[in-house]
Amino acid sequence: MPRRSLALVLSAPILLVAGLLTGCTSTVSLPAAANANDPACADLTVRLPDTVDGQSRRWTDAQATGAWGDPASVLITCGVAELGPTTLPCTPVNGVDWVIDDADAPRYRVTTFDRTPAVEIYLDNDVVSSAQVLDRLSQVVSVLPQNGRACTESG
Repeated sequence: MPRRSLALVLSAPILLVAGLLTGCTSTVSLPAAANANDPACADLTVRLPDTVDGQSRRWTDAQATGAWGDPASVLITCGVAELGPTTLPCTPVNGVDWVIDDADAPRYRVTTFDRTPAVEIYLDNDVVSSAQVLDRLSQVVSVLPQNGRACTESG
């Protein structure tokens, strides 16, 4: 058997196993934010951790996004519109100010208030701890430039 044919025969089981392994978890479909092409979002995206509160990272199909869990319980999008003044609660975590929208609790939407480009995280508090998620992802988001704004008592 020619060398090239032997190599193909030997690699076939490896390719089959690799295909089966990658087929176990589907890609998370997300829309890209309007400013997802900001270079700062690329810097953030390459720093996203492999796990968040015990949830493994999954592939996404949109620029400047990330997802963890199966089904996805944490989603992050960089490049969303910056928030204006709000009455929603705002809290600092690891040097990053987050506005917390609990209208769909136990699913929360948290958005940076003090970073440009802005980042939005959706999390399912039935699956993950919002404190753990924000603690871990604030470390990554802190690489984004500050915009001079900060949380106040009213948001």
